[in-house]
Amino acid sequence: MPRVVMKFGGTSVGDLDRIRNVAARVKREVAAGNEVAVVVSAMSGETNKLVDYCTSIAPVHDAREYDAVVASGEQVTAGLTAMAIQAEGVPARSWLGWQIAIRTDEVHGKARILSIDSEDLLSRMATGEVAVVAGFQGVAGRNRIATLGRGGSDTSAVALAAALGADRCDIYTDVDGVYTCDPRIVRAARKLNKITYEEMLEMASLGARVLQTRSVEMAMKNRVRLQVLSSFSDAPGTLVVDEDEIVEQEIVSGIAYSRDEAKITLVQVPDQPGVAARIFGPLAEHNINVDMIVQNVSEDGRSTDMTFTVGVEDCQRTVDLLQGLQGDLGFARVVPDEHVVKVSVIGVGMRSHAGVANSMFRALAENGINIQVISTSEIKISVLIADKYLELALRALHTAYGLDNT
Repeated sequence: MPRVVMKFGGTSVGDLDRIRNVAARVKREVAAGNEVAVVVSAMSGETNKLVDYCTSIAPVHDAREYDAVVASGEQVTAGLTAMAIQAEGVPARSWLGWQIAIRTDEVHGKARILSIDSEDLLSRMATGEVAVVAGFQGVAGRNRIATLGRGGSDTSAVALAAALGADRCDIYTDVDGVYTCDPRIVRAARKLNKITYEEMLEMASLGARVLQTRSVEMAMKNRVRLQVLSSFSDAPGTLVVDEDEIVEQEIVSGIAYSRDEAKITLVQVPDQPGVAARIFGPLAEHNINVDMIVQNVSEDGRSTDMTFTVGVEDCQRTVDLLQGLQGDLGFARVVPDEHVVKVSVIGVGMRSHAGVANSMFRALAENGINIQVISTSEIKISVLIADKYLELALRALHTAYGLDNT
């Protein structure tokens, strides 16, 4: 029998009526002749509430106990969903991460899945029983509950699909697929029927919040076919597949953006060997991720300016750290700017087509938008611009690359 993993996010299980809707969808999948496993998130808002409990009672807390608290949201949803499926006349049982077991490393709060023992699940599913699995969690050493980080239920679903040898992993959410751009900003955005793993990975890492980045990485590694669907309509979704499954590939498939960026400029940095390592080494030691980097050409051979981006939540910490190193590094001053956004155009078609970057730069210039930093990879071009130009930039680029829904 075909085997399907269905994952439902927080909005899809946000209240009892929505959980009943999930149960009805699961029943239809079973009636179609499929073996089904369901992965559920906590009800919308529950994880935030549980996190607030932890930080309120102990701002500096034991990560193992934090995991024990925040994992309980998925436990509630899994039990309720199993009950709702049973009420539809379909056999179902809920499973927690430690019951399966989903083995993880010891990094509580951001654990990575090491292995999944799928034998019991497969035997139950073969009898027609639906396995309802609590997402976002596993079991670390000494049988302690470990959570996978925010958005980890997507990763749970993909990992489970790989372990079960599922034919497909359906991710149900509050959108009906992957769009060429955020349709709330660009009304002409259109839904993609298919997108490659690489493109989806870039879009997820560059701000598109449809799928969690780690889940796409895992799907690409294990060749798990993903489908993004809406819980609230029966519209066709978007398939995330290998590049060779897409017959005619667009040069640019989508445009993503991220508001979670801050620009840091170091003025008059000594232009000498090793200075970059002395700047970025301490940032890495403090787990501050640096993204885009540009260094100006030194006119006098003695000093230059260096600009880079960090996550906006790390901006002040970065400034404080660098100011503490100013005497050793010898730069004049630190200039932070949180009023920036990163805009990226993405497409595997860039590999075989010239002029993609020029089209981006020309479209922005024609709309009076100044580019502050540029970063490229094989299938993406990212620019940093002032945040006040975000909507104008997205619409201009969407039209420039012929992505408008006409």
